[in-house]
Amino acid sequence: MDETLLRDLTPSVLGVLVRRGADFAAAEDAVQEALVEAVRAWPEDPPRDPKGWLITVAWRRFLDATRSEAARRRREDAAAAEPAPGPAPAADDTLRLYFLCAHPSLTPSSAVALTLRAVGGLTTRQIARAYLVPEATMAQRISRAKRTVSGVRLDTPGDVSTVLRVLYLVFNEGYSGDVDLAAEAIRLTRRLAAAIDHPEAAGLLALMLLHHARRAARTAADGSLVPLAEQDRGRWDRHAITEGTGILQAALARDRLGEYQAQAAVAALHADAPTAAETDWVQIVEWYDELARLTDSPVVRLNRAVAVGEADGPRAGLAALAALDASLPRHTAVAAYLHERDGDLATAARLYAEAAVKAPNLAERDHLTRQAARLNTLRPR
Repeated sequence: MDETLLRDLTPSVLGVLVRRGADFAAAEDAVQEALVEAVRAWPEDPPRDPKGWLITVAWRRFLDATRSEAARRRREDAAAAEPAPGPAPAADDTLRLYFLCAHPSLTPSSAVALTLRAVGGLTTRQIARAYLVPEATMAQRISRAKRTVSGVRLDTPGDVSTVLRVLYLVFNEGYSGDVDLAAEAIRLTRRLAAAIDHPEAAGLLALMLLHHARRAARTAADGSLVPLAEQDRGRWDRHAITEGTGILQAALARDRLGEYQAQAAVAALHADAPTAAETDWVQIVEWYDELARLTDSPVVRLNRAVAVGEADGPRAGLAALAALDASLPRHTAVAAYLHERDGDLATAARLYAEAAVKAPNLAERDHLTRQAARLNTLRPR
């Protein structure tokens, strides 16, 4: 069974049903039933036209559901609309589904789940495992999302920025369960970038590739976090770095800078440095200045404070940090790092311990706790 083929065919099959008049929720249910039937039947009897087979089965499942719920006239009209068997028309509905699943009426979590189902072709069980929630919970979330967008008509181009934001949310979920969401996000973003002529779609793809290239070096054998400066750069994926850098350069050449291109530029400067000591921090600060101008994000300004501390010294970094809200996530951890670089080990150890309490996940908490313990052993008694 070629699961990749099934997932690639899912959006186009769903698009055919919607174009024939099926509402989104019913069509999506019918496609999922067809996928289940394909998993059961194809290993023993593979079809010559997989897409046509899926369309036929999904349409019949839709008609079955329609017959059990609608009036006789509506049933007869739907049945009469069934086309004769034959090759399916070549049409790519993936882009339309991207915009539908990223509709602004949906919450971010619902948009991500619906994108993974309708465009990514993942099952509800796979998505639930990836998010570490019960399958029933994820099923309810997807059902609510489908009801929300069932009556939506996309007669005008959708908001690309919303689609990109949803894909970036998928990427940042990383990996858990049996689905690698980071890899899935790259796959979907690659398809989007190929479908639309938009430099920010290319910028997001470059950003994902450059971040993903460092994945193997981010954790030690015991699962503990490895900071960027301490990572074994020989374990970075140079093929992904080369591809990401090339995509970024082509996007930047169009002179339509956006936040994903600017973030990718920062990631590329890290990837280009042979060692941590050779990182071009001055240029990174300049890119963070661009990002701050584009987004006015306090998180960007927090990251900029770290870069300033590397480029101009820890005192300059602490001065930049002082202008930010101390309640920002990871603000205390950044302060600890800059105080350590400034030689104030007592303050740094205390702040590392405070940051560990506020850490958003167990891996980060353990890392910060170890940092505090390390500094405490270095302090004079």
